[in-house]
Amino acid sequence: MLNLKTTFIAGLLASALALSPVTAATPDNMLVVAQNIDDIVTIDPASAYEFSSGEYVANTYDTLVRYDATDTTVLAPALATEWTVDATAKTVTFTLRDGVKFHSGNPVRAEDVVGSWTRVVALDKAPSFILTQLGWTADNIAEMVTAEGNTVIVRYEGDFAPSFVLNVLAARPASVVDMQTVMANEVDGDMGHAWLNKNSAGTGPFSLGTYRPADILSLDANPDYYQGRPSMDRIVIQHNPEGATQRLQLEAGDIDMAKDLDPGQIAGLEGVDGVRVETYPQAAVHWVSFNQKTDSLTDPAVWEAARYLVDYQGMANGMLKGQMKVHQAFWPDGFPGALTDTPFNYDPEKAKQILADAGVETPINVTMDVISAPTFVEMAQALQASFAKGGINLEIIAGTGAQVITKYRARTHEAMLLYWGPDFMDPHSNAKAFAFNKDNSDDKYASTTTWRNAWMPPAEMNAKTMAALGEQDADKRLSMYLELQKETQAEAPFVIMFQAIKQVAMRDNIKGFVNGATSDYVFYRLVEKE
Repeated sequence: MLNLKTTFIAGLLASALALSPVTAATPDNMLVVAQNIDDIVTIDPASAYEFSSGEYVANTYDTLVRYDATDTTVLAPALATEWTVDATAKTVTFTLRDGVKFHSGNPVRAEDVVGSWTRVVALDKAPSFILTQLGWTADNIAEMVTAEGNTVIVRYEGDFAPSFVLNVLAARPASVVDMQTVMANEVDGDMGHAWLNKNSAGTGPFSLGTYRPADILSLDANPDYYQGRPSMDRIVIQHNPEGATQRLQLEAGDIDMAKDLDPGQIAGLEGVDGVRVETYPQAAVHWVSFNQKTDSLTDPAVWEAARYLVDYQGMANGMLKGQMKVHQAFWPDGFPGALTDTPFNYDPEKAKQILADAGVETPINVTMDVISAPTFVEMAQALQASFAKGGINLEIIAGTGAQVITKYRARTHEAMLLYWGPDFMDPHSNAKAFAFNKDNSDDKYASTTTWRNAWMPPAEMNAKTMAALGEQDADKRLSMYLELQKETQAEAPFVIMFQAIKQVAMRDNIKGFVNGATSDYVFYRLVEKE
């Protein structure tokens, strides 16, 4: 049930901050963040699949195991205190933590874990594939995941390394929800989906206060959180896609944190009293993709030529300085198995020759969708200028994050400028997205870049992706992913260009904010104001 008092206060705060012409100070017990959150399509953890919704889920729900705020590089106990892996029997047995309660006050039961995962499989929303790759289906989930007292027994199919299985179960859709509360709010068999898009039902350090799409998202501290009550009573995230406005609000003290400043705006904060900028390496890769439903984009020569029509260094050293670095493979630098070779450079003459040799007629006219947010539109404009020199004319179509992503999932775009972050911290997460497609049929939706761009990789590439997934030797497995990255560089309808670096500007009294490599590792629990 929505807290009307919270809604009223949050509304007043948003209005006051938007209109405040003089220096202000946010409350000591409240963190006020300016951020573009219009990419959110859904906040139900069974369907949340966007960057901003990932941050929300990370702060309101828990999984059995997770990469925590205290160290985002180590898989740690969460709702489970211990687990035992039997690789021969392909099972993992989890022991639940005692005394944990949901935001409603209901105790966490093993049945809630089973019910939460069953719900993900049954709803079959965008991120459900993360769990179903363990061999779970709507027909067998009751046998694959079972509850016995305070233990949950997980069974899986496939020759997976145990670390892969645990990484899957640390991912966002494995979040545990209060099944008693959720199912009490079921409407027309939706398993509480509509209700969870307006309410939270987790165990996390915060609960949902107010959510109005593309307007405001507020979180209230959970006083009974098992790892300790957060210092901030409330987190208020104002939707604000304008970096210039964010900067002005930050300098005035009207907000505590600005998360969408472009390099010029970041540079303009140098020497500003009371403000500092923190830098966080990110796992997101940015790329242009070509939908294979568009006839003019199906010739591999077009893909190859496009790789030489990006001014990689010019963009990275100029408009993207400090926020992107050149990276041309699907697995991000900094993680085991990443390919760091950058074989492509800006060479319009070479691109034109590639097209001419293949008999491709130019100009090629193509629309390119892009999120209407700082940096993205500027990147699109730069690509528009550089592609034109090779005979490819890009017409930019800008939209909100939700509009662009919805169109992408429907396969109705032509070209797309977008980003991709791993769904879980294992190279298979991106390999399956960029180098595998089980079924390219329109009615076989898959949350991968391959399916969304209607590209069917060669059979050998599909086979290599699945072989790498099952490889038990860790070193050999990483070498297989290196080879897959080289093959997609040469053979896929994608132009991978950059890896993100997140710059967050904040008031200098803010301590303890954690911004890990993906949106699932953005944590407010440890934030304090000094």
